[in-house]
Amino acid sequence: MKGRTPSGSLAAQIEITSADVRRGDVIQVGGRPCRVADLVQLRAGAKRLQFESGEALTMHARSRLTALRWTRKW
Repeated sequence: MKGRTPSGSLAAQIEITSADVRRGDVIQVGGRPCRVADLVQLRAGAKRLQFESGEALTMHARSRLTALRWTRKW
């Protein structure tokens, strides 16, 4: 994963589902952090996550993953 922490931001570890995954979320896959670059809506509430590295992961409607999400400091 390239890049640095956005300045003025904090990382929060959260649990995500296919309903609330966002671009920019960082998910650990195979021991390696992958940042979500794009999302494709599939049938039955599933989503295909495209990572910056070029890999893809299909997240089914009932899947739950742990991710890092960047939040701005107020």
